[in-house]
Amino acid sequence: MLDRPGDLIAQSSMHFATATATMLMLMMAAGAAWPQAAPPPSSLGAQTPAGQATPQQGEPASSSPPAREENPGLLNEMGKLFEKSLSILPSLKSPSEAVDDFNARAKAAGDAVSRLAKPSSMVAGRTICPVSTNGAPDCKVGADKLCQAKGFKEGKSLNTDSTETCSAKVLIPGRARKPDDCRTDNYVTSALCQ
Repeated sequence: MLDRPGDLIAQSSMHFATATATMLMLMMAAGAAWPQAAPPPSSLGAQTPAGQATPQQGEPASSSPPAREENPGLLNEMGKLFEKSLSILPSLKSPSEAVDDFNARAKAAGDAVSRLAKPSSMVAGRTICPVSTNGAPDCKVGADKLCQAKGFKEGKSLNTDSTETCSAKVLIPGRARKPDDCRTDNYVTSALCQ
């Protein structure tokens, strides 16, 4: 409930002043955004402005209208923005192109699934992983050998094991162990074969 009737009048006059100021600003912006253009000359009683020559009877009248001036209004700027945004977007494909693209992607996905769905089996055994040129064990070769021994073409190692193999020199009493006396051998113990 209002304490005083004067508060209601003060509030309504403040709202009216705000609305009026907003309308004035919009009208000023609209006046700047939509400049007034000169009315087109009518065919009856058309006068040419001073400084422009009228076509003589021997000269053919120009059939093309004069070049349109750039209108710096709000709608023109929005049109430019819309044209720029269309050039940024990718072009749409025709329905046949879209279907062809979809079919190509479906075929690629089917090929990937068929590669994954090849029949495979897990085999167990023990095959040594040969040492590669960089000194690391190459267990892919070991898995392939394990799978080939079981009748498959190739394989991937699932489990590996390693052991230390030493020469008999380490058993000599009182002899200090040297770095080249022992080596680590890696074995593939199970593989997934295809």
